[in-house]
Amino acid sequence: MRVAIVDCGISNLASIRRAVEDLGAIAVIAREPTALYESDRIVLPGVGAYPAAMTKLRTGGWVDALHHHCRDGARPLLGICLGMQLLADSGEEVELTQGLGLVPGRVRRLGSLGCVERIPHVGWNGVRYEDAADPLFAHIPQDSDFYFVHSFAFDPPDAGVVTSRTDYSVPVVASIRNGNVFGTQFHPEKSSKVGRQLLQNFLDFRPC
Repeated sequence: MRVAIVDCGISNLASIRRAVEDLGAIAVIAREPTALYESDRIVLPGVGAYPAAMTKLRTGGWVDALHHHCRDGARPLLGICLGMQLLADSGEEVELTQGLGLVPGRVRRLGSLGCVERIPHVGWNGVRYEDAADPLFAHIPQDSDFYFVHSFAFDPPDAGVVTSRTDYSVPVVASIRNGNVFGTQFHPEKSSKVGRQLLQNFLDFRPC
């Protein structure tokens, strides 16, 4: 199993690479879109601001490549934290910015969704998945704690893409799925045993 971890300068990749390698897969830091051709799975991590991240993806040629491999080519993709948010149609951070458009939705500030807790949301929160048959949450108990660090959240027009939520004074989308494209707002690579299991489930997933 060969996992391409997208490196376009928007994330520290060391912890994700280590987590993937600990599960027995080959982790490849993909610094050019052409590296995706030799991968079995793709991970899109990210930290920082939405507009700056999308600029890096566009200028680096990643947008067309991700659409080719993941939307058209059915290559499984996992977006993590900002990487999940970039899967949306657009994001409202700083200014309205077009996203990758791989999962329908808009990324909005937690406060605009009604959150009254301290922002950013940093720490461990229980996650409740919506479908016991969801492949990403196989062998993971309901309400397991995962580690979050974020100020914005995914807001979909269709709840059908939401696979789990967490409570942070309001229900917050914790994970999404559109076919073979997955996203987690939390950091599985920092979420102990349940995070390791989730990553294993992603590696084990077989697209139809």
